Amino acid sequence: MLKQMPALDTLLRGSLIERYKRCGKPGCKCADGPGHGPKYYLSVSFPGRRPQMDYVPQADYADVTEHLANYHRVREIIEEICEINRELLRRREAL
Repeated sequence: MLKQMPALDTLLRGSLIERYKRCGKPGCKCADGPGHGPKYYLSVSFPGRRPQMDYVPQADYADVTEHLANYHRVREIIEEICEINRELLRRREAL
């Protein structure tokens, strides 16, 4: 299982947010449409604080998406390990 773990420098926690913005210029196409974009932001929440948003350039979008998926995979692997450890504990108690 540990061999399935992605490298630590390829992990990111958070969510990708897609946003469209209006520039406010009269006559711009964004005034009547969805806005300029999409622009992507990484949103990361912290206990007791507001979520922090970091701009993700279009060139980095694929890497960030992969890093977020890696984080979720690590969490799944940790859950599997915890389930195995619980089962081992139950078996010890039965002896």
